Amino acid sequence: MYYGARGIVGLVKPTYRPGSMESFIRLMPDGVGFIPAHVGIRVGSEKEFQEAMAIAEKKVAKLAALGANVVVIMGAPPTMVHGHGSDTKAAKELEEKYGVQVLTATMAQEEAFHALGIKRLVGLTYFTEEFNPRFAKFFQDGGFEVAAMKGMDYPFKDAGKIPPDEIYAAAKRLFLESGGADGIYLLGAGWHNLPIIEMLERDLGTTVVSSIPAQVWATQKRLHIREPVKGYGRLLEEMP
Repeated sequence: MYYGARGIVGLVKPTYRPGSMESFIRLMPDGVGFIPAHVGIRVGSEKEFQEAMAIAEKKVAKLAALGANVVVIMGAPPTMVHGHGSDTKAAKELEEKYGVQVLTATMAQEEAFHALGIKRLVGLTYFTEEFNPRFAKFFQDGGFEVAAMKGMDYPFKDAGKIPPDEIYAAAKRLFLESGGADGIYLLGAGWHNLPIIEMLERDLGTTVVSSIPAQVWATQKRLHIREPVKGYGRLLEEMP
């Protein structure tokens, strides 16, 4: 099957670092084509996050003109810093303006929470305590109970170097200290957490929502594709 036969996805990646885009493409079905674009976030600052959506709009316009069926704005923090509801409002405005489906990372994650029956969540991030309370409030304003939202002690630029076993240990510890939850939320696409999703679900008897699997699932829905993927947790295996 030729690339693009099942749909073309425009990917607006927040940073230039490798990892998340490759993982997204690898988890998507054969026959889907991809056109990449980048916002250019480098240090993960408030200023960069605040300005990111204006840059992303220019990328959406270009990707729509190039024939994308869906444009995925991959970074969660650039929409979260504007408050709950800003993501769906921005997506709707971009869809009306450029005639293409638009999906943000936060939209994909909230849709996944609802599909998996997650009402109480524990969040682990690689961001500082400057941002984590705001991330928690974003979901609280969406009607979810956030038992905890904590970050790991790594510089933003080194998120991709965090060992998966450290992510597993931190998520497990936070989950148990918080008294459990319907789900664990691993915020951010810059770290390599795919290998430990299934392990966390099995060991803790819970469900894990991570950025890339959530976006893969939500993108498949918008392309009217249903191709389950095993080994990366309930969301992609069950495709609810």
